Amino acid sequence: MDIATLLGIVGALGAIATAILMGGDFSMFVNGPGLMIVVGGTLAVTLMKFPLGLTLGAFGIALKAFIHKTQNPSQIIEQSIELANVARKEGLLGLENVEVANEFLRKGIQLVVDGNAPELVHKILSKEISLSIERNETGLNIFKAIGDVAPAMGMIGTLIGLVQMMSNMSDPKAIGPAMAVALLTTLYGAVIANTIALPIADKLAHRSNEERLNKSMILESISAIQEGLNPRMIEGLLNAYLPASKKAAVEDKAA
Repeated sequence: MDIATLLGIVGALGAIATAILMGGDFSMFVNGPGLMIVVGGTLAVTLMKFPLGLTLGAFGIALKAFIHKTQNPSQIIEQSIELANVARKEGLLGLENVEVANEFLRKGIQLVVDGNAPELVHKILSKEISLSIERNETGLNIFKAIGDVAPAMGMIGTLIGLVQMMSNMSDPKAIGPAMAVALLTTLYGAVIANTIALPIADKLAHRSNEERLNKSMILESISAIQEGLNPRMIEGLLNAYLPASKKAAVEDKAA
């Protein structure tokens, strides 16, 4: 569970709800026509931009913003060094007996143990990285689209409400509901975009970068192990992927 994402979305929506309750009745902020325009319109336009399957799949990808836990790169380096030592002592077939937690690393090791050529292993794993990143980017692009469309639909709702209000200036009872649509649709669009869609898109982009880094490290380590490089050389090669602060921590631990 990503506590930061959960705290962020609950905190943002909670702050808005608290401000509403402090100012009066919550029910005055619930408007059926406004919700239909913004929520229904946003989903409809998003479906126009992307295929149905990709749009529905994006909500599954969005779970990465809440429950996905990325493995620490330092742990990947430690596991890779362990595998390199086993390969030097027992040969590549000895890797089959090592328990590997990371699914992508486990798949790479299995390809190596099965006796596939280094070029084929690299090609298979590189393709999987590309497809995985592509899926992530599709999901975050859909949420970015929702973040763009929701305020626009809110503006459309505002214009509809203003037109209705202006056309019924002679009827005071009709002005209130029309003004409510005009104001609340803008609010709904801003809330959907800025507290849900765009933050999720940004978190998915962060997760995608983390996944790309980790899988690139794993690909590098598997290629090095298959080439029979010295574990110390592999460690130095993989440490290049770490930021300076984590490099120092890994070196201190090794020392």
